[in-house]
Amino acid sequence: DCLPGVRLLRVPRAPLCARTRCSGASFRGRKHRSAGAPTAPGALSVALVFPSVLGSFNGALSTVPVHDLGSTVIREVLKRAAVAPDEVSEVIFGHVLAAGCGQNPVRQASVGAGIPYSVPAWSCQMICGSGLKAVCLAAQSIKIGDSSIVVAGGMENMSKAPHLVHLRTGVKLGEKPLVDSILCDGLTDAFHNYHMGVTAENVAKQWQVSREDQDKVAVVSQNRTENAQKAGHFDKEIVPVFISSKKGLTEVKIDEFPRHGSNMEAVSKLKPCFLMDGTGTVTPANASGMNDGAAAVVLMKKSEAGNRGLTPLAQIVSWAQAGVEPSIMGIGPIPAIKQAIAKAGWSLEDVDVFEINEAFAALSVAIAKELGLNPEKVNTEGGAIALGHPLGASGCRILVTLLHTLERKGGHRGVAALCIGGGMGIAMCVQRG
Repeated sequence: DCLPGVRLLRVPRAPLCARTRCSGASFRGRKHRSAGAPTAPGALSVALVFPSVLGSFNGALSTVPVHDLGSTVIREVLKRAAVAPDEVSEVIFGHVLAAGCGQNPVRQASVGAGIPYSVPAWSCQMICGSGLKAVCLAAQSIKIGDSSIVVAGGMENMSKAPHLVHLRTGVKLGEKPLVDSILCDGLTDAFHNYHMGVTAENVAKQWQVSREDQDKVAVVSQNRTENAQKAGHFDKEIVPVFISSKKGLTEVKIDEFPRHGSNMEAVSKLKPCFLMDGTGTVTPANASGMNDGAAAVVLMKKSEAGNRGLTPLAQIVSWAQAGVEPSIMGIGPIPAIKQAIAKAGWSLEDVDVFEINEAFAALSVAIAKELGLNPEKVNTEGGAIALGHPLGASGCRILVTLLHTLERKGGHRGVAALCIGGGMGIAMCVQRG
């Protein structure tokens, strides 16, 4: 069973905001024994999930240390789940840009949330998939009997990522340029040495995704998020973040990154930013942002949730991960979703809602084409193009959004999936009821 989850904030290119979400899910034993399919008896449930508001790059959350973002969602998710800090067995968070954050930032976040020193806390690094991989690892820990209650999620403050310089052996002559750790450790393919945006251009070319197709996805994402914000759909999910300043405490409780009023006319005017030879189609408008944020969930067995009088939001049915050629890393969710669906014993038509990370619109179009997905079932509240993409937090953030969307719509089956830099994909199937 998975208990409450909390997602902290993620910061996009626009202003920062923090959010927190609550949800519940459980793992059901399956006859499949391949990686990612639960096999031990006893269902795993996600009781609560919380994200913080999501902030823009160099926005409202930019001065908040990443471990404080993590502490905020951990503290809130435990509170809403009625789980005492000393009842937690383990804390596992995704975190990508760790340079300069101090020793084991997740441990700092755990202790900062009031969890005692006796409880282990650690991070996993799978680039964009880190936050969802952390949930998988938490489920595995519970399944094999190592843990009973685990807080899992992800956190990232991209605004505070430092610039780096190698000076260990000194500089004999000339200049030594600084390296942006966001690009070096997060957004540059290590095998081909080019930006993730170029991999999106590769996908657009191979899957024949036009600039217009990409811009349409971007506008739909922005419009859906705008409608969701105005309808209060995110209110239940968001945990406000308080920022200290000379004027006192300021409450940040609305995601900063979405651009209300987006339309095709405005979006079509932006120039490509990765290929400048006249063939480029990826622009700032049809790509996700760099953001700050965090998210978390509480996982436990269904029996444990029942003993505590908790009603889980969902059950974790299966998960899967897959590798693809790094130059087209954006198609990673295609094999991952297929494998997760097969392990769950479902068909794609059985799924009520898909949350597939919108790293780039070109990838969203290619994935939907390849899998034959109904666009009305995908990212129904908007995606990362509108909300932002805090690398280590996004995996848990989309899971939180998925669980709340299923609850609000009365849906039963959902899939969360992300592409991963370096050529991978990860997906998880969850079920309510």
